[in-house]
Amino acid sequence: MATGLSTYAYFWRASPKVPAPLSLADMLQQTTEMGVSVFQICDYPQIESWSTAELQKLRQQADRLGMQLELGTRGLVNTHLQRYLEIADVLEASVLRSMFNSATSRPTLSEAAAMIEGVLPKFEQQKVSLCLETYEQVRSVDMMSVINRFDSLYLGVCLDPANCVAALELPEQVIANTADRVLNLHIKDFAFSRQDGWVGFTLAGSPMGEGLLNYDLLIDRVRPDSKGINQIVEHWLPWQQDADRTCQLEQQWTQQSVDYLNNRQFQE
Repeated sequence: MATGLSTYAYFWRASPKVPAPLSLADMLQQTTEMGVSVFQICDYPQIESWSTAELQKLRQQADRLGMQLELGTRGLVNTHLQRYLEIADVLEASVLRSMFNSATSRPTLSEAAAMIEGVLPKFEQQKVSLCLETYEQVRSVDMMSVINRFDSLYLGVCLDPANCVAALELPEQVIANTADRVLNLHIKDFAFSRQDGWVGFTLAGSPMGEGLLNYDLLIDRVRPDSKGINQIVEHWLPWQQDADRTCQLEQQWTQQSVDYLNNRQFQE
């Protein structure tokens, strides 16, 4: 098990809303400076058009930094996932996180199963794990009804308990439903806050260890250490009025998450 950062840990610092957005190379460098050795390039569609030479340059940087790379995208369309397998081959990535739906594809459960069946042998051949993320658009029980049709070490779950709250699934239940097939973890804390005037709530991120994520339960049930499952840090950080304040807080949350996970691993 290792702690990693995702492009989502740099969501604002890499966005066009800031004066000097970070590049992937910048993110890798900052990640290693924090003592972190895994980086997940997640929902970063620009990489799909990169040439082999550009991908090799990124892999060479990762090698110099001692960095393990993972990938992330959305959807199950076979041609799309095959492109990501090509990218994974160059980057030497052994994990690809995806989701049932994308912006252009919303398969039924039967269609999703057929899509997985069509591409899974290629993942197995390349020894890349296809990790489907828990999120509110597909209930965890429904997602598992598809995943459990396949007895494959290279198909499983990217577990993020916070994502399913919007579908009124309790995080503890999502953990229970998926734990046996988890191959990747997205770690972010979250909390509800009252809207102004006490009219409704906002569900957003919180600093790690200060919100509603039951980290002890998650680790006890999934047992990532014994299974070699990486913990990838993400955030749900709302914009903070201006770029400087937002970027500073994003960095603080990232450092707090890394410190929290490292301390917990040391205690265990």
